[in-house]
Amino acid sequence: MEKRIINPWKWQDERSYVQAVEVTSPKGTLYISGQTAIDDGGKSSTASMKAQLIQSIENLERIIKDAGYECKNIVRLNLYTTSTEELFTCFDIFQNWTTKHNIRQASTLLEVKGLFETLKIELEATVIK
Repeated sequence: MEKRIINPWKWQDERSYVQAVEVTSPKGTLYISGQTAIDDGGKSSTASMKAQLIQSIENLERIIKDAGYECKNIVRLNLYTTSTEELFTCFDIFQNWTTKHNIRQASTLLEVKGLFETLKIELEATVIK
């Protein structure tokens, strides 16, 4: 697998994403449904945005690992939130996570009217091998 980052500007570097990712000759592609702060028993979290973001990341990592892929090969990561204002109070958690795993992904962040039950954040990813 070959991965090439296309960034005609520098400003996105501080925002933890890239403008485009080209992948050639992948061995596999994993399309992951939106991951949220739902526990092993299927119960939705009522915790803070920060706690829900952490659990959503943990759930995403678990699927990636269980499928035999690596976080560093996330090429698309969309974030859906019920409050961008609240998300930005703990966005450093997301940025530190992408830095830790050397994730350089194309992303879209959308504020939505609502998510399932009491959820505040959802992460949807595409990972290549």
